[in-house]
Amino acid sequence: MNILVVGGGAREHAICDAIARSKQATLFSAMNNLNPGIEKLAVDYLLEKETQINHIVSYATRKNIDIALIGPEAPLEAGLADALTKNSINVCAPLKNAARIETDKEWMRNLLTKYRIPGQLNHRTFTNPKETKEFIEDLNAQIAIKPIGLTGGKGVHVAGDHFNGTDEAMSYVKEVIQNKIGGAAKVLIEEKAVGEEFTLQAFTDGSHLVPLPAVQDHKRLLPNDRGPNTGGMGSYSCANGLLPFLTKHEYDEGVAILQKIVSALGKERCCYIGPIYGQFILTKNGVKIIEINARFGDPEAMNVLPLLQTDFIEVCSAMLDKTLSKKDIKLEKKSTVCKYVVPEGYGIKSMAGETININEDAIQNAGAMLFYASVNKKNNHITTGSSRSLAVVGITDELAEAEKICEQALTYIKGDHLFIRHDIGTKKLLEKRVHHMELIRGTK
Repeated sequence: MNILVVGGGAREHAICDAIARSKQATLFSAMNNLNPGIEKLAVDYLLEKETQINHIVSYATRKNIDIALIGPEAPLEAGLADALTKNSINVCAPLKNAARIETDKEWMRNLLTKYRIPGQLNHRTFTNPKETKEFIEDLNAQIAIKPIGLTGGKGVHVAGDHFNGTDEAMSYVKEVIQNKIGGAAKVLIEEKAVGEEFTLQAFTDGSHLVPLPAVQDHKRLLPNDRGPNTGGMGSYSCANGLLPFLTKHEYDEGVAILQKIVSALGKERCCYIGPIYGQFILTKNGVKIIEINARFGDPEAMNVLPLLQTDFIEVCSAMLDKTLSKKDIKLEKKSTVCKYVVPEGYGIKSMAGETININEDAIQNAGAMLFYASVNKKNNHITTGSSRSLAVVGITDELAEAEKICEQALTYIKGDHLFIRHDIGTKKLLEKRVHHMELIRGTK
């Protein structure tokens, strides 16, 4: 089967790696940047911006693509899945209407309200800055301010992290509305949830859901959760599929919420097929919904896809055929730690164009996996882009050992202007997470 993966980041490299392990797949790629890892795996590729729909559809048609997978959210919003489908190409990703679960935060909250899906946060949408003040004051300015549309994971501002008090909150509200951040002169205000966030990814065929191990992402740039928000500096998962602060019951709460959302989308005639994930927060009042995303997570895909033992193409076919309930999907029960290598200045102003030297063989011999992200390759030299550069994943039975493997592998990546958040997956940070939830639950 001819398979097309759209996107050139580390998440897409992980998707391509999972496809390449299939004996029945011939891999093609459409990507904005020349990802060296994807280049090695694909028999052919198109260098093109992922939202250039006509060019990608034309390429997919010429290459007789059987199944397309779309990694990033922007082409989903642009309607790439719809265009491919209209040209008789199967797409293991949601159509534009279903992708609104991510691309339109107001629509997502309205859907949750309509179908009384649990895990809702107190929220309201505004187009006039003056009207927001009373709502913000009612919540004592303990809020999250969200543009309605896509902002690459960097548009959300949270009380205590980005602003303090009503006046500072109002300043960002005005900025979002006046500058149409996220694409609309509109802002979503939500109560600030206090707890520990976790990611729950799943496969779905529009009715049946197969959940994957829980993962915890780390958005803040600097150790000990300091610094600006980023697209994600790294993540970890545990061999039992849970997290040190997350019980099986709470994990099941998240699964049940995702299942209800998929069912609600079906009732709205927005049948959702493909990977989906919930960004949840565990609070003293149970699991709450931060957002729902219409794709695999980045970096969270790198924690789960390497564990997939079932042929990924068979999983995709089962989603498309709506036979997922009959498919026995197996994953290795291993712990994983993923850490991103980013250019110096990432999160503020990245030092792009800097050379990176990578010893791929040494990384592999250390027992780790390497996924290329926002890098450029020219004349066999790899240089940093403006976003995250490389993801390294340690995989083994115990989380502490996976973290050591990841750290060892990172020593085989050299460059003068690189940065890594080394505390991800460490015992000290995990204990901080557990202690935080004990305080919230009142058990300590």
